[in-house]
Amino acid sequence: MIATEIQEETEQTFNGEHASVSVVVPSYNHAAFVEATLRSIMTQTLQPAKLLVIDDGSGDNSPQVIERVLNDCSFPSELIARGNRGLSATLNEGFRRTHGDYFAYLGSDDLWLPDFLKARVGLLAERPAAVLAYGHAYFVDEQNAIIDSTADWAHYVDGDVREMLLQTTAPMSPTVLYRRDTLEHERWNEESKLEDYELYLRLSATGEFAFDRRILSAWRRHGGNVSWDQGLMLEEQLRAQRDAALRFGFSKEQVEELQRTTRFTRAEDFLRVGQKSKALSLIMNNLRGANSPRATARMFLRLLLPHSILRRRARNRQRAAHKRYGNL
Repeated sequence: MIATEIQEETEQTFNGEHASVSVVVPSYNHAAFVEATLRSIMTQTLQPAKLLVIDDGSGDNSPQVIERVLNDCSFPSELIARGNRGLSATLNEGFRRTHGDYFAYLGSDDLWLPDFLKARVGLLAERPAAVLAYGHAYFVDEQNAIIDSTADWAHYVDGDVREMLLQTTAPMSPTVLYRRDTLEHERWNEESKLEDYELYLRLSATGEFAFDRRILSAWRRHGGNVSWDQGLMLEEQLRAQRDAALRFGFSKEQVEELQRTTRFTRAEDFLRVGQKSKALSLIMNNLRGANSPRATARMFLRLLLPHSILRRRARNRQRAAHKRYGNL
């Protein structure tokens, strides 16, 4: 284990209340990006009580980069470097090793804007019924160019988010701050491949989600995270959705209707990565899941387009987003 630890605890006051926030960074093979991640935490206008970085068996020089950067940290920080156990196990370990009123984690390639913690803590201080606070996010590339924003397409809601989540719209993890006591009873499922989505579904049954329209986070898109196994993701999504819907009181018929819609909608993601045969199967077997004739026509049109045209359209959308938002 490599450790850099400051023994003194920091305390901050926000809106007249003590604000104690612990931040965990699960690190894995992001030596090229982790310094920017850590410095985005270190420059928060509301400093954390502690920053814990757990390197989950990286094969690059991430631990050395992290150790060097944490030498500049002005508040308590620690690095634990160990063998690989997976993201959910790392998050659960990070939660056990920290304390305070609020908890957040940031992937080792993602970023926070300077007012992220201040804004999210302030929102939760005003919303005692909320179990977490979340918001919109930018997508950035390897050079910090903004290539997308959830503000342009995600239909997030405030308050009761169960219906939104069941429609598979979920917060991006870099945008979330948790009220810590809500995680005392609901942790990350170490058997799940969609750890955040499943946790959100469980937490949505216990309280509200407080939504902030401001864009205060960035999720990094790069070669290591753009080729997810769409089939695995769909099966995990359907399983989590099915379990939650039954807990929410849906009938088996309602669950099947919901899942037909999910399968039909997710066909578009298979088209995006060039898996036309799988997309066609999902479309044809779940036509009753289409929300409208227009949605059906749109899906078949995308099915007919060559993958090269779909890629070109995606690049054009990214260029338009960069022109609009610039760089971080």
